[in-house]
Amino acid sequence: MDIKIKNTSNNDLPKYETKFSSGLDLKAFTSDNITLKSNDIGLIKTGLFIEIPEGFEAQIRPRSGLALKHGITVLNSPGTIDSDYRGEIGVILVNLSKNDFVIKNGDRVAQIVFSKFEKINWFNVNDLSHTNRGSGGFGSTGNK
Repeated sequence: MDIKIKNTSNNDLPKYETKFSSGLDLKAFTSDNITLKSNDIGLIKTGLFIEIPEGFEAQIRPRSGLALKHGITVLNSPGTIDSDYRGEIGVILVNLSKNDFVIKNGDRVAQIVFSKFEKINWFNVNDLSHTNRGSGGFGSTGNK
């Protein structure tokens, strides 16, 4: 799939880091270091603008290493970029650790994954088909 991209940053374009990667790393674009204190939320700009084909979306997801080692995650994970959005890609990060976390220009802060989706039409009914699970909710399929 071809994606049009405009890069206003001084960073390289996102790329797949391994042959079987599904996500491309997004890098921070900032002139000054950004410090996320404990429990702080910040919008990290990337300097990237994209044009996604109709029927696709981009999802912004956390980087597992940042989450595990530093408690840094994408707050609205996954963040969704719709195909009609043309603004700059920004990443909403939150620091869930007790330590300050410094973000520098070019740091990999999140990943972007592209997904195809289907539009649905609602069909109003009075009853739904029966299943063994039924209305069992959270934890209902786990150990009892």
